[in-house]
Amino acid sequence: MKFKQVFSKSVLLLLFTVSMPIAARQRPSAPVISRIEPASWFAGMQDPTLQLMVYGKDIKFSDVSTDYPNARIDSLVRLDSPNYLLVYLNLKDAKPGEVTLSFTNKNGKTTRQKLQLKARAMAGADRKGFDNSDVLYMLMPDRFADGNPKNDIVKGMQDQLCNRNEPSLRHGGDLEGIRQHLDYFTDLGVTALWFTPVLENDRPADGGKYSTYHGYATTDYYRVDPRFGTNEEYKALVDACHRKGLKVVMDMIFNHCGDYHPWNKDVPSKDWFNHPGYGLQTSYKLTPVLDPYASKVDMAETVDGWFVSSMPDLNQRNPHVIKYLIQNSEWWIETVGIDGIRMDTYPYADRRAMAEWMKALDAEYPNFNAVGETWVTEPAYTAAWQKDSKLSDINSYLKTVMDFAFFDRLSQAKHEETDDWWKGLNRIYNSLCYDYLYTNPSFVMAFIENHDTDRFLGNGKDSTALKQAYALLLTMNRIPQLYYGTEILMNGTKEVTDGNVRKDFPGGFPGDKVSKFTSEGRTAAENAMYDWIRRLLHWRQNNEVITRGSQTQFIPWHGVYVLARQHKGRTVLTVLNGRKADNQLEVGRYAEVIGTHATATDITTGKSVDLTRNIPLGHRQTMILSF
Repeated sequence: MKFKQVFSKSVLLLLFTVSMPIAARQRPSAPVISRIEPASWFAGMQDPTLQLMVYGKDIKFSDVSTDYPNARIDSLVRLDSPNYLLVYLNLKDAKPGEVTLSFTNKNGKTTRQKLQLKARAMAGADRKGFDNSDVLYMLMPDRFADGNPKNDIVKGMQDQLCNRNEPSLRHGGDLEGIRQHLDYFTDLGVTALWFTPVLENDRPADGGKYSTYHGYATTDYYRVDPRFGTNEEYKALVDACHRKGLKVVMDMIFNHCGDYHPWNKDVPSKDWFNHPGYGLQTSYKLTPVLDPYASKVDMAETVDGWFVSSMPDLNQRNPHVIKYLIQNSEWWIETVGIDGIRMDTYPYADRRAMAEWMKALDAEYPNFNAVGETWVTEPAYTAAWQKDSKLSDINSYLKTVMDFAFFDRLSQAKHEETDDWWKGLNRIYNSLCYDYLYTNPSFVMAFIENHDTDRFLGNGKDSTALKQAYALLLTMNRIPQLYYGTEILMNGTKEVTDGNVRKDFPGGFPGDKVSKFTSEGRTAAENAMYDWIRRLLHWRQNNEVITRGSQTQFIPWHGVYVLARQHKGRTVLTVLNGRKADNQLEVGRYAEVIGTHATATDITTGKSVDLTRNIPLGHRQTMILSF
């Protein structure tokens, strides 16, 4: 009987042990952390608070500690998802070094992680952004040059397509391709490069026909897309640009991320996105943001709707979201040394939160610059977004805005004869006369085209109107932005696909039959245009008449539009014949800016011009007179 009882208990114990879940029989495990963002930070920042976003299975339930000198944990934020934990560190007076963070779960098990606290390369005030002494050259890395064909397709990434015959797929351009052609930019005469986004966009190509080669569907805010290169290669490129006297402007997107971002798969909190699951489509109409009579439904569609179904709309009103984004921009400035930021879809994001970002950036980097994409073609709308504008009840702290009004008026004027009333170059005059709306017209960025518009040449190659556009762009009181390839007469329209205005730069890719990077590879017409703009760009460099001079414009007279810049006794007259017929500049009308000067040099040709008599002008002729 005793034997039977002992046997029965043993059997029951064995059966119970076997039936227990495996996890219950294992020793409690330490917290598992898959990643921390950012993985490094910098000592001596003006704002001592650092947000760490910690990813890991059930990491939400961990406590965190550190014994690093002058580092303390201010708070832990446990989000809705169990797989995220926000750690807010105070690093005031902390010195560079390796910060050890201890994560302890409810079972008393601990995992330690290292945070590199680095010394800053320079003080924030020493970082100088772009301004109106610069000329920005915008390019798309995927379409400019392929310097490393080995990274065209990267194993493990969801998009395994690279096909230059498909305008909407990846073509293989990368950072190394840009680096190999830095001498092209310096020879041309531009001073700053703006790349479309270079961060990881790891998502499959839709239907094998459309990919995110453009970079606007971010899946990792701290990693360069491997098809473009590595973080280290990005920094090396920026350093190489600086050695050549070139600045680098980084394209960022705070309005949305990509649908394959980890946040969209495991949403950190219920208010991390606006209308999760593509619950609302934006109207693309930006006017409600400043409309004093805007309805709630219109405002919500603009600001809270998704840009497209593959780009979840981030909720910048969530203080943790905007803190993450602010830190990310600062991390790239400190880590890579970028000289400016172009912010995509600026008014689509929450207005107050974006002002908070700019205010934080201005406090940390008072001489840095960022430009916001504000796509409405009325000067009053654009001006209201500029820092310290009296047109807005909210100070945006945004120093530079994009002049879509100039782009719009020029797009119309190039097809018209300039009359004595409203058409042609009168449109430019009528746009610039509203510069009193801007707090600082010198910090408005003007352009004649970009990656989202038809190319200025359309489907043609006639450079006549193009020269007039460039002459205005490079002499008016603005920060000018060029678009890659137009200097060699690249053309295209987007009625079929955006890819037709984002073609590959000829000669940048293996197998190209000719290289337009060299004069030998260009046609006579292409060389003529390249040489014309090159001469103008080099003349503009360090030219204080253009960067600091006063501006006077004259109402188009008998089809001729004149814009004058003056500084310390020097004058530049931009003269445009807006008619497709011979014409003349009636010099007497412009006596107030010509004064007693008898001769001038036409920068476009190098020839001397007599200012004592009327100046003949040919069909749509452009002159830039310096005296």
